[in-house]
Amino acid sequence: MKISDGWKDYSIIATGDGMKLERWGQVCLLRPDPQVIWKSSSDLYAYPGIHAVYRRSNRGGGGWEKRKPFPEEWQINYKDLTFKIRPMGFKHTGLFPEQAANWDCMRSLIEGERQRFPDKKIKVLNLFAYTGGATVACAKAGAEVTHVDAAKGMVERAGENARLSGINSGIRYIIDDCAKFVAREIRRGNRYDAIIMDPPSYGRGPGGEMWKIEDNLFSFVEQCAKVLAENPLFVLINSYTTGLQPCVISNILKLTLKNFSGEVQAYEIGLPTEEGIPLPCGNSGIFIGKR
Repeated sequence: MKISDGWKDYSIIATGDGMKLERWGQVCLLRPDPQVIWKSSSDLYAYPGIHAVYRRSNRGGGGWEKRKPFPEEWQINYKDLTFKIRPMGFKHTGLFPEQAANWDCMRSLIEGERQRFPDKKIKVLNLFAYTGGATVACAKAGAEVTHVDAAKGMVERAGENARLSGINSGIRYIIDDCAKFVAREIRRGNRYDAIIMDPPSYGRGPGGEMWKIEDNLFSFVEQCAKVLAENPLFVLINSYTTGLQPCVISNILKLTLKNFSGEVQAYEIGLPTEEGIPLPCGNSGIFIGKR
Protein backbone atom coordinates (compact mmCIF):
# COMPACT_ATOMS: atom_id res chain seq x y z
CA MET A 1 0.00 0.00 0.00
CA LYS A 2 1.17 3.52 -0.84
CA ILE A 3 0.36 5.85 2.04
CA SER A 4 -0.12 9.57 1.42
CA ASP A 5 1.65 10.66 4.59
CA GLY A 6 3.03 14.03 3.49
CA TRP A 7 0.03 16.12 4.55
CA LYS A 8 0.22 18.86 7.18
CA ASP A 9 -3.16 20.51 6.54
CA TYR A 10 -5.14 17.27 6.50
CA SER A 11 -5.42 14.31 8.87
CA ILE A 12 -7.76 11.50 9.86
CA ILE A 13 -8.37 11.78 13.58
CA ALA A 14 -10.38 8.60 14.11
CA THR A 15 -12.45 5.99 12.29
CA GLY A 16 -15.14 3.45 13.06
CA ASP A 17 -18.74 2.34 12.50
CA GLY A 18 -18.71 3.40 8.86
CA MET A 19 -17.44 6.94 9.57
CA LYS A 20 -14.18 8.89 9.46
CA LEU A 21 -13.38 12.03 11.44
CA GLU A 22 -11.12 14.36 9.45
CA ARG A 23 -9.32 17.64 9.92
CA TRP A 24 -9.26 19.83 6.81
CA GLY A 25 -7.14 22.78 7.86
CA GLN A 26 -9.00 24.17 10.87
CA VAL A 27 -12.32 22.46 10.03
CA CYS A 28 -13.30 19.02 11.39
CA LEU A 29 -15.78 16.95 9.39
CA LEU A 30 -17.37 13.59 10.17
CA ARG A 31 -18.55 11.72 7.10
CA PRO A 32 -19.22 8.16 5.89
CA ASP A 33 -16.58 5.88 4.43
CA PRO A 34 -17.59 2.48 3.00
CA GLN A 35 -14.23 0.90 3.87
CA VAL A 36 -14.63 1.56 7.60
CA ILE A 37 -16.42 -1.63 8.65
CA TRP A 38 -14.71 -1.90 12.06
CA LYS A 39 -16.02 -0.63 15.38
CA SER A 40 -15.02 2.74 16.76
CA SER A 41 -13.02 2.89 19.98
CA SER A 42 -14.95 6.02 21.00
CA ASP A 43 -18.11 7.92 20.14
CA LEU A 44 -17.03 9.88 17.07
CA TYR A 45 -20.19 11.99 17.15
CA ALA A 46 -19.20 13.24 20.61
CA TYR A 47 -15.85 14.65 19.47
CA PRO A 48 -15.91 18.28 20.67
CA GLY A 49 -14.28 19.86 17.63
CA ILE A 50 -16.72 18.71 14.92
CA HIS A 51 -17.92 21.47 12.60
CA ALA A 52 -20.27 19.32 10.50
CA VAL A 53 -21.57 15.76 10.14
CA TYR A 54 -22.75 14.26 6.88
CA ARG A 55 -26.08 12.50 7.41
CA ARG A 56 -27.41 10.02 4.90
CA SER A 57 -31.08 10.21 3.95
CA ASN A 58 -33.43 7.22 3.83
CA ARG A 59 -34.59 8.55 0.46
CA GLY A 60 -31.03 8.50 -0.93
CA GLY A 61 -28.26 11.08 -0.84
CA GLY A 62 -27.96 13.16 2.30
CA GLY A 63 -26.69 16.46 3.59
CA TRP A 64 -24.44 18.25 6.06
CA GLU A 65 -25.58 18.91 9.62
CA LYS A 66 -23.66 21.97 10.78
CA ARG A 67 -22.63 22.02 14.43
CA LYS A 68 -20.23 24.95 14.53
CA PRO A 69 -19.72 27.90 12.16
CA PHE A 70 -17.16 27.40 9.41
CA PRO A 71 -16.52 28.98 6.00
CA GLU A 72 -18.48 27.87 2.96
CA GLU A 73 -15.12 27.20 1.34
CA TRP A 74 -11.50 27.44 2.42
CA GLN A 75 -7.99 26.44 1.32
CA ILE A 76 -5.51 23.78 2.34
CA ASN A 77 -1.97 23.14 1.14
CA TYR A 78 -0.03 20.07 0.12
CA LYS A 79 3.64 21.00 -0.19
CA ASP A 80 3.65 23.76 -2.85
CA LEU A 81 0.09 23.04 -4.04
CA THR A 82 -3.05 24.84 -2.83
CA PHE A 83 -6.60 23.50 -3.10
CA LYS A 84 -10.04 24.89 -2.41
CA ILE A 85 -12.19 22.80 -0.06
CA ARG A 86 -15.97 23.04 -0.17
CA PRO A 87 -18.29 20.40 1.33
CA MET A 88 -20.76 19.30 -1.34
CA GLY A 89 -24.10 17.54 -1.40
CA PHE A 90 -22.82 14.01 -1.89
CA LYS A 91 -20.41 14.00 1.10
CA HIS A 92 -17.42 15.08 -1.01
CA THR A 93 -15.18 18.07 -0.32
CA GLY A 94 -13.67 18.57 -3.79
CA LEU A 95 -10.39 16.79 -3.07
CA PHE A 96 -9.16 13.23 -2.54
CA PRO A 97 -6.10 13.58 -0.26
CA GLU A 98 -5.04 9.94 -0.67
CA GLN A 99 -4.06 10.80 -4.25
CA ALA A 100 -1.04 12.73 -2.97
CA ALA A 101 1.08 9.58 -3.24
CA ASN A 102 0.25 9.41 -6.94
CA TRP A 103 0.86 13.15 -7.36
CA ASP A 104 4.34 12.75 -5.90
CA CYS A 105 5.10 9.80 -8.18
CA MET A 106 3.97 11.61 -11.34
CA ARG A 107 5.83 14.79 -10.41
CA SER A 108 9.02 12.81 -9.90
CA LEU A 109 8.68 11.15 -13.32
CA ILE A 110 7.99 14.47 -15.07
CA GLU A 111 10.82 16.26 -13.30
CA GLY A 112 13.21 13.42 -14.15
CA GLU A 113 12.23 13.59 -17.82
CA ARG A 114 12.72 17.35 -17.86
CA GLN A 115 16.20 16.93 -16.42
CA ARG A 116 17.09 14.45 -19.15
CA PHE A 117 15.51 16.53 -21.93
CA PRO A 118 15.39 20.19 -20.81
CA ASP A 119 13.82 21.42 -24.07
CA LYS A 120 11.13 18.74 -24.30
CA LYS A 121 7.48 19.67 -23.86
CA ILE A 122 5.89 16.93 -21.77
CA LYS A 123 2.22 16.55 -22.69
CA VAL A 124 -0.11 14.98 -20.12
CA LEU A 125 -3.74 14.00 -20.68
CA ASN A 126 -5.85 13.89 -17.49
CA LEU A 127 -9.21 12.14 -18.02
CA PHE A 128 -12.15 12.16 -15.61
CA ALA A 129 -10.01 14.87 -14.08
CA TYR A 130 -12.48 16.20 -11.44
CA THR A 131 -11.14 19.27 -9.58
CA GLY A 132 -7.64 18.83 -10.90
CA GLY A 133 -5.43 17.51 -8.12
CA ALA A 134 -3.33 15.52 -10.60
CA THR A 135 -3.58 18.30 -13.19
CA VAL A 136 -2.14 20.86 -10.77
CA ALA A 137 0.60 18.49 -9.58
CA CYS A 138 1.75 17.69 -13.13
CA ALA A 139 1.57 21.32 -14.28
CA LYS A 140 3.58 22.39 -11.24
CA ALA A 141 6.25 19.89 -12.31
CA GLY A 142 6.43 21.61 -15.70
CA ALA A 143 4.14 19.50 -17.89
CA GLU A 144 1.56 20.81 -20.36
CA VAL A 145 -1.74 19.29 -19.20
CA THR A 146 -5.01 18.71 -21.04
CA HIS A 147 -7.70 18.45 -18.35
CA VAL A 148 -10.92 16.66 -19.42
CA ASP A 149 -14.10 16.22 -17.39
CA ALA A 150 -17.79 16.17 -18.29
CA ALA A 151 -18.83 18.37 -15.34
CA LYS A 152 -18.46 22.10 -15.99
CA GLY A 153 -18.43 22.97 -12.29
CA MET A 154 -15.57 20.57 -11.56
CA VAL A 155 -13.51 21.94 -14.46
CA GLU A 156 -14.04 25.46 -13.15
CA ARG A 157 -12.85 24.31 -9.72
CA ALA A 158 -9.76 22.82 -11.34
CA GLY A 159 -8.96 26.21 -12.81
CA GLU A 160 -9.31 27.81 -9.39
CA ASN A 161 -6.99 25.22 -7.84
CA ALA A 162 -4.41 25.84 -10.55
CA ARG A 163 -4.48 29.60 -9.99
CA LEU A 164 -4.28 29.13 -6.21
CA SER A 165 -1.14 27.04 -6.81
CA GLY A 166 0.43 29.79 -8.90
CA ILE A 167 -0.22 28.15 -12.27
CA ASN A 168 -1.58 30.59 -14.86
CA SER A 169 -0.66 28.79 -18.09
CA GLY A 170 0.12 25.35 -19.44
CA ILE A 171 -3.32 23.79 -18.78
CA ARG A 172 -6.01 23.26 -21.41
CA TYR A 173 -9.47 22.74 -19.91
CA ILE A 174 -11.99 20.60 -21.83
CA ILE A 175 -15.62 19.98 -20.79
CA ASP A 176 -16.52 16.80 -22.66
CA ASP A 177 -17.22 13.10 -22.51
CA CYS A 178 -13.78 11.50 -22.12
CA ALA A 179 -14.36 8.69 -24.63
CA LYS A 180 -15.55 11.13 -27.30
CA PHE A 181 -12.58 13.42 -26.67
CA VAL A 182 -10.08 10.55 -26.98
CA ALA A 183 -11.74 9.41 -30.22
CA ARG A 184 -11.31 12.90 -31.68
CA GLU A 185 -7.68 13.06 -30.56
CA ILE A 186 -7.02 9.77 -32.35
CA ARG A 187 -8.49 11.19 -35.57
CA ARG A 188 -6.46 14.38 -35.16
CA GLY A 189 -3.26 12.45 -34.65
CA ASN A 190 -2.48 14.13 -31.34
CA ARG A 191 -0.12 12.33 -28.97
CA TYR A 192 0.63 12.53 -25.25
CA ASP A 193 3.64 11.52 -23.18
CA ALA A 194 1.46 10.54 -20.22
CA ILE A 195 -2.16 9.71 -19.47
CA ILE A 196 -3.96 9.83 -16.12
CA MET A 197 -7.47 8.52 -15.55
CA ASP A 198 -9.68 8.27 -12.49
CA PRO A 199 -12.88 6.84 -13.96
CA PRO A 200 -16.13 6.63 -12.00
CA SER A 201 -17.88 3.34 -11.34
CA TYR A 202 -20.93 4.66 -13.16
CA GLY A 203 -21.50 7.89 -14.99
CA ARG A 204 -23.13 9.83 -17.79
CA GLY A 205 -21.48 12.18 -20.23
CA PRO A 206 -22.94 15.60 -21.13
CA GLY A 207 -24.88 13.98 -23.97
CA GLY A 208 -26.26 11.15 -21.83
CA GLU A 209 -23.44 8.72 -22.66
CA MET A 210 -23.43 5.77 -20.25
CA TRP A 211 -20.26 4.60 -18.48
CA LYS A 212 -19.87 1.42 -16.40
CA ILE A 213 -16.31 0.75 -15.36
CA GLU A 214 -16.43 -3.06 -15.52
CA ASP A 215 -17.84 -2.97 -19.05
CA ASN A 216 -15.99 -0.02 -20.51
CA LEU A 217 -12.57 0.40 -18.87
CA PHE A 218 -10.55 -2.16 -20.84
CA SER A 219 -11.72 -0.97 -24.27
CA PHE A 220 -11.30 2.65 -23.17
CA VAL A 221 -7.66 2.11 -22.13
CA GLU A 222 -7.11 0.35 -25.49
CA GLN A 223 -8.33 3.52 -27.20
CA CYS A 224 -6.18 5.73 -24.98
CA ALA A 225 -3.09 3.73 -26.00
CA LYS A 226 -3.61 5.12 -29.51
CA VAL A 227 -2.89 8.68 -28.35
CA LEU A 228 0.32 7.80 -26.54
CA ALA A 229 3.68 9.01 -27.79
CA GLU A 230 6.09 6.44 -29.21
CA ASN A 231 7.97 6.21 -25.91
CA PRO A 232 5.45 7.22 -23.22
CA LEU A 233 6.51 8.41 -19.80
CA PHE A 234 3.64 6.91 -17.80
CA VAL A 235 -0.01 5.84 -17.76
CA LEU A 236 -1.79 5.93 -14.40
CA ILE A 237 -5.20 4.43 -13.61
CA ASN A 238 -6.91 4.98 -10.28
CA SER A 239 -10.11 3.26 -9.20
CA TYR A 240 -12.34 3.50 -6.14
CA THR A 241 -14.39 0.53 -7.36
CA THR A 242 -13.70 -2.26 -4.88
CA GLY A 243 -14.02 -4.95 -7.56
CA LEU A 244 -11.01 -3.58 -9.45
CA GLN A 245 -8.18 -5.00 -7.39
CA PRO A 246 -4.58 -3.93 -8.06
CA CYS A 247 -3.98 -7.11 -10.08
CA VAL A 248 -6.95 -6.28 -12.33
CA ILE A 249 -5.57 -2.80 -13.04
CA SER A 250 -2.11 -4.31 -13.59
CA ASN A 251 -3.50 -6.80 -16.11
CA ILE A 252 -5.37 -4.06 -17.99
CA LEU A 253 -2.20 -1.98 -18.28
CA LYS A 254 -0.04 -4.91 -19.36
CA LEU A 255 -2.50 -6.10 -22.00
CA THR A 256 -3.38 -2.71 -23.47
CA LEU A 257 0.18 -1.32 -23.45
CA LYS A 258 1.96 -4.49 -24.57
CA ASN A 259 3.44 -2.69 -27.58
CA PHE A 260 5.29 -0.23 -25.34
CA SER A 261 8.45 -0.91 -23.35
CA GLY A 262 8.19 -0.39 -19.61
CA GLU A 263 7.09 -1.81 -16.28
CA VAL A 264 3.77 -1.92 -14.44
CA GLN A 265 3.22 -1.37 -10.73
CA ALA A 266 -0.14 -1.79 -9.01
CA TYR A 267 -1.01 -1.08 -5.39
CA GLU A 268 -3.57 0.01 -2.84
CA ILE A 269 -3.53 3.65 -1.85
CA GLY A 270 -4.39 4.86 1.63
CA LEU A 271 -4.09 7.46 4.33
CA PRO A 272 -2.55 7.30 7.79
CA THR A 273 -4.78 7.81 10.81
CA GLU A 274 -4.00 9.14 14.25
CA GLU A 275 -5.14 5.73 15.52
CA GLY A 276 -2.07 4.17 13.93
CA ILE A 277 -3.93 2.14 11.30
CA PRO A 278 -4.07 2.92 7.56
CA LEU A 279 -7.37 3.72 5.87
CA PRO A 280 -7.62 2.02 2.44
CA CYS A 281 -8.89 4.43 -0.20
CA GLY A 282 -8.81 2.59 -3.52
CA ASN A 283 -6.42 0.98 -5.96
CA SER A 284 -4.01 2.36 -8.53
CA GLY A 285 -1.77 1.04 -11.25
CA ILE A 286 0.94 2.79 -13.23
CA PHE A 287 2.83 1.90 -16.38
CA ILE A 288 6.27 3.54 -16.36
CA GLY A 289 7.97 3.75 -19.73
CA LYS A 290 11.50 2.46 -20.07
CA ARG A 291 14.12 5.19 -20.09
